[in-house]
Amino acid sequence: MNLSRVTSLLIRGRRVYRTAGFVCGERIRDAAVLLKNSYSVSAVRDRTALLHRNHGEPSQVVQLESLVLPQMGPESVLVKMLAAPINPSDLNMIQGTYAILPELPAVGGNEGVGQVMEVGDKVKTLKVGDWVIPRDAGIGTWRTAAVLKADDLVTLPKDIPVLSAATLGVNPCTAFRMLTDFEELKPGDTVIQNAANSGVGQAVIQIAAAKGIQTINVVRDRPDLQQLSDRLTALGATHVITEETLRRPEMKELFKSCPRPKLALNGVGGKSATELLRHLQSGGSMVTYGGMAKQPVTVPVSALIFKDVKIRGFWVTQWKRDNKHDEDALRNMLDELCILIRAGKLSAPACTEVCLQDFRKALENAMKPYVSTKQVFVM
Repeated sequence: MNLSRVTSLLIRGRRVYRTAGFVCGERIRDAAVLLKNSYSVSAVRDRTALLHRNHGEPSQVVQLESLVLPQMGPESVLVKMLAAPINPSDLNMIQGTYAILPELPAVGGNEGVGQVMEVGDKVKTLKVGDWVIPRDAGIGTWRTAAVLKADDLVTLPKDIPVLSAATLGVNPCTAFRMLTDFEELKPGDTVIQNAANSGVGQAVIQIAAAKGIQTINVVRDRPDLQQLSDRLTALGATHVITEETLRRPEMKELFKSCPRPKLALNGVGGKSATELLRHLQSGGSMVTYGGMAKQPVTVPVSALIFKDVKIRGFWVTQWKRDNKHDEDALRNMLDELCILIRAGKLSAPACTEVCLQDFRKALENAMKPYVSTKQVFVM
């Protein structure tokens, strides 16, 4: 084997071997099953991961391979991954279009929950058995096990559902910060958002409802529109409308039952974002956190001159990095979200649990339009 081939098989200190015929473990049904009284390091020493060596179509460039984990360091921990979702940002990273890209070859996935199986001699913040999630993007969560720096992880309580824990660090945190940091919202106020059936959108609906804030939720028209509308309403949505309705005169009737929104949340861009702006009250804010339409945000001059709206952007990864040294900022947010989860006021998005060996189908499904369930790898 030549040197370039050897180099290509190293991933952050891990040697990678091509393998086949992996057996998927049982689906996660009961969190208690995952808690054991004793842990075997050898049981997780050689594990599998979803890697990509090139950027491109995720279902084509991602491969299931075997990793030999590096030796434990004094400040590292051995983590057995329990579950990890597929998010749009994960797909964008693999495609090579995201703002940050890990060095190739790379393990996919930026979010997920794992269980600590072993801790280094100098680790004081974590203990064996803890549930942990990444503090930042780029760790690579689509794997069965990893040796990670303790400082790169934050604990979660083990009395919340596994799927809630696996999907907590990105979408609910994004929703929480956008509802908190841009406008002072009080009970009875209104928020309008597009992409309302997305992971962020579902979290916005639930967190807003828990705070007594009304939501106008915009979705694309689709064959199962009524079913989707019923599901979002069950989560706490005040109104569910289509993109077409957003542009129609009947919006005036809607605003007879609720005040015009102080805050608009844009995950789409293009015409959808422009229409959100038209319905903001004077001095309100539109926060853009995504651009699924891959079209620029166009701001009407009248919205700037006569309504003095504020145009902002938000990226939860940057927020976490800006608050890296403020231990309480992330901790307090996660604690508040977990309180909502325990109270039954914040649930995980509708999920489809998938084995790592079924990754191609999962990646293809994650790329399809009008799919309202999140693909989650369970290990």
